[in-house]
Amino acid sequence: MAYTTLHAADAFWRPSNQMGVQNTDLAKHLGATTLGARLWRLAPGQASTRHRHARQHELYLVLEGRGRMRVDDDLLTLAPLSAVHVDPGSVRQVFNDTDADALWLVVGAPVEAANTLEMTPEQLAHLYPDGPKALPPELTD
Repeated sequence: MAYTTLHAADAFWRPSNQMGVQNTDLAKHLGATTLGARLWRLAPGQASTRHRHARQHELYLVLEGRGRMRVDDDLLTLAPLSAVHVDPGSVRQVFNDTDADALWLVVGAPVEAANTLEMTPEQLAHLYPDGPKALPPELTD
């Protein structure tokens, strides 16, 4: 078969290992091996990890809500259906300092291991410069 389908009702959602953000691994569900793809649903007050990648480029697309994101020193506010491409070495973090959920589609290639529970201390220090549970300033006031 040249394609696979995932119906919304069949998606398995779970909290992320570090920040507890609800997400579903679309690439895994669909059998995609050359890219990573996840939906992330950030409730008010939640953030993803502040991180970078060694080789993976990422595309962030806001599907619902107002997208808030920091890339290196730049603070971004994005309307639904707005997108951002981030190069591997740039530090990035999506967060939700609004009063409504924000739904993001994040797609990255080439595929890169991302399980923080399986990383060495050196890998963690490089990919997560402030540690894997650092919150942005907007959520620490």
